[in-house]
Amino acid sequence: MSTHLTSTLPLSEVPPLTYNHTPSNVSSLIQHLPTIPSTSSPSICASKSHTAHSPAGPTQLPLAVFYPQSTADVSSILEACHARNIAVTSFGGGTSLGGALAATRGGVCVDFRDLGRVLEVHEQDQDVRVQPNVGWVELNEFLEPRGFWFPVDPAKGARVGGMIAMGCSGTNAYRYGTIKSHILSLTLVLADGTIVKTRNRPRKSSAGYDLTNLVVGSEGTLALVTEAILKITPLPSNLHVGIATFETMQKGVDVAVGVLRSGLLVEALELADAHCMRAINHSKLASGHFEAQPTLFVKFAGSVQNVREQIDFVTQLCNEHGALGMEFTNEKGRMDVIWGARKCLGNALVSMKKKDDDLFLSTDAAVPVSKLAQLVSESEEIVKEGAAGRDWFCASVGHVGDGNVHTAIVCPQAAKAEAENLLAKIQRLALVLEGTITGEHGIGLKLRDLLNEEVGTGGVDAMRRIKFALDPRGILNPDKVVRLEADF
Repeated sequence: MSTHLTSTLPLSEVPPLTYNHTPSNVSSLIQHLPTIPSTSSPSICASKSHTAHSPAGPTQLPLAVFYPQSTADVSSILEACHARNIAVTSFGGGTSLGGALAATRGGVCVDFRDLGRVLEVHEQDQDVRVQPNVGWVELNEFLEPRGFWFPVDPAKGARVGGMIAMGCSGTNAYRYGTIKSHILSLTLVLADGTIVKTRNRPRKSSAGYDLTNLVVGSEGTLALVTEAILKITPLPSNLHVGIATFETMQKGVDVAVGVLRSGLLVEALELADAHCMRAINHSKLASGHFEAQPTLFVKFAGSVQNVREQIDFVTQLCNEHGALGMEFTNEKGRMDVIWGARKCLGNALVSMKKKDDDLFLSTDAAVPVSKLAQLVSESEEIVKEGAAGRDWFCASVGHVGDGNVHTAIVCPQAAKAEAENLLAKIQRLALVLEGTITGEHGIGLKLRDLLNEEVGTGGVDAMRRIKFALDPRGILNPDKVVRLEADF
């Protein structure tokens, strides 16, 4: 290792990693923490690392799972793991992608199952203090009678801690922003057990380094979140939902771009291709049946006049671009059916597996909105050419309001390398278009090398330096975001 101090940490200068996952060391850890519930059940350990969305290899499983009851418990676990050189992964809703949950080195898992309470609501200040295993769906059920909601809406089972770790967003991001826009403060436990509160509850602060947003999107590699103070907002009024079908994806994109350029701020703007709609019908996860055509989903809210003007404008655009059908409604049951179809899409795509061991692979590219049409059209061509003649299921869906497009492939295990190479072409296309390889799903294991192409070697080496500054033994979710060893 180089003896001189530098601002970055190249992979060649990473200090030797000395994990100790011998049965006696892990057993000693469990005995050292007798008051914290834990298990070494092989089936439970496997379930914390291997999910339908984020499969892990047969050796990428934790050796034990801990269930902390408090921030102090998390601190005790990490302090003991730091002292014993035991790697730590964490688990919440289990919905993350890209191998983010895989216990690549074994070690132990911290499952936040028992830290799922809403602790405080400050209605006048419009914020709420929660533990990490509170789900956004459940949080909104809690807030609705009070006239508030938390707008960030990723996969249905997602929990706040994982949402923060992955820097998530969802269908409401166009109007309300990503989760970064909704965090006031975090309580963190660092790798050695140190407890840190990043700031207090004001809406603005310039006090020191922004530790809050340093941790957002760090995928559990820098710290574990044990509490979060989140911004909430009044429930939208006069909510309407719209759906329109088109002959081609391009026509749907043209309508979306027309809405964006108009300056009208609708609540959400989503576009799914015909294959997505077939997957929704096949999965039976939605309450209704939908035409297998490229479909634009739109959400509106505000005054009666504003919503009417928005719907009239979108209707005009859809007609100009040859919409095959349109529907706009404020009837709650029908709105739940329409928007429920969009929200079930992730699981619907997974349902297209023909065999249990088939793979679900996807991109998460995002580009400036002015490049959106090019990303969609060229991605379609890449998939059409690359998947021709293969027994794959391919589909695309976009948070077109903020330029984020997902291309999904369901394919046999044997086609993994070919499918990943195809998706990498789409991600590199996003970079050519001045975009990013991941808008909301994170780097995980799969995108580490593409991250070098996005931010450069210097950027990745700077991230690695930050990683080891906060986690000098590399125990927190090792191998995610940046490589710690060249061949691992």
